[in-house]
Amino acid sequence: MISLLQKLIAIPSYSREEGAVADFLQAWLTEHGLKPRRSGNNLWCLKGSGPAVLADAHIDTVRPAEGWTRDPFQAHMEDGRLYGLGANDDGGSIVALIHFFMQAQPRKHTLVLSLSAQEEVSGPGGLEQSLSLIEADAGPLTCGIIAEPTGMQVAVSEKGLLVLDCEALGITGHAARTEGVNAIYEAIEDIRWFRENGMQVTQMEAGTQHNVIPDRCRFVVDVRTTEDNERVLSRIREGVKCRVTPRSTRLNGSHIGPEHPLVQAALAAGLPTFASPTLSNQALCRFPTVKLGPGSSSRSHSADEFILVKELQEAVPLYLKFWQVYENLG
Repeated sequence: MISLLQKLIAIPSYSREEGAVADFLQAWLTEHGLKPRRSGNNLWCLKGSGPAVLADAHIDTVRPAEGWTRDPFQAHMEDGRLYGLGANDDGGSIVALIHFFMQAQPRKHTLVLSLSAQEEVSGPGGLEQSLSLIEADAGPLTCGIIAEPTGMQVAVSEKGLLVLDCEALGITGHAARTEGVNAIYEAIEDIRWFRENGMQVTQMEAGTQHNVIPDRCRFVVDVRTTEDNERVLSRIREGVKCRVTPRSTRLNGSHIGPEHPLVQAALAAGLPTFASPTLSNQALCRFPTVKLGPGSSSRSHSADEFILVKELQEAVPLYLKFWQVYENLG
C-alpha cells in the first residue's frame, strides 16, 4: 500500500485533469489480475454475485495550498508519516480500498470497487457519470461505502452544499463628494446576515479605483445544509437584499437510518458512528451510503498533507471485518 501510494502522489491528478493517474491505476489493476472498466477517468471492478454494493474512493486532488515546505509530488516518509499531496485525501482511501477489494471474498453480494474522478469539484465527469454504467454491469446498487478520511469511523450522515454567487447593487459616484450608494456598504448588511446564520462568505470583489464609489459588490457564500437545498435557498432569498444565484442545488445532504444493515454492521464491528460536516460523493448517490476511510478530515487540503502509516495498516483489516459482518447480516 505504501509503495502504491508513493507512486500515486508522484502523479499530478487535479480535478478534471486525472487522465495520467487513471491510466496508471488501470494498468496497475490489470497487472494485479483485475479487470478494470473505464468511462472517462472513472474506473471500476466487480467481484462476486448478488445485490450490488459500491465501494468508492476518488482519484482527484485539490491544488497545493500555500505553505508547503516539501515538494507536494515527492512522497516523503518521516516519523511514521507519509507526506504528499493527496496522501490523506484521498490516496490513503484509494490504496486501502483497492487492497480490501483484492482480499474480500463476497458470498452474497456483488462488490464494486469504484475509483472516481472530479469529486473535489462535484463535476459531472465523476461518479455521477459512471453510476449508470456501473449499474449496467452490476445491477442496481443497493448501498455503498464512500471512502474518505474519517479516522475509520462511520459517517451516517453528511451536510449538503450550496455555493452562492451574490451581488449587492449600489449607485456609482465620486468618492470625494460622497455621491451615490456604496454597494460594499449594501453588501455588509447581507454579509452580517449570512454570518449570523452560520454561513461563510469566502470571496469578495468590488470597485474599479480608489475614488469611485462602487455600484457592484460580488461575493461568494459557502452554505452547508442539513435539509433540502431548495428550501434553504428560498429562506436565504427572503433574508437578504442582494441577488443570490446558486451554482447548483443538487448537492443535498445524506442520511442513513440506524436500522440499515450497513449501520448495524458498523456497530457490530465496533466502529463508532458520527455525523460529518464535509461533502463527498455521498451527495451523488441515490441509495443509502456510509462514509468510512483512513486518515483525518482535518488534514485534507492542507499544506504538508500526510497520512500515518499506522492508519493504512489498520484500515484494510477494519474494512474486511466490517464487510464480513455486513455479509452475515445480509
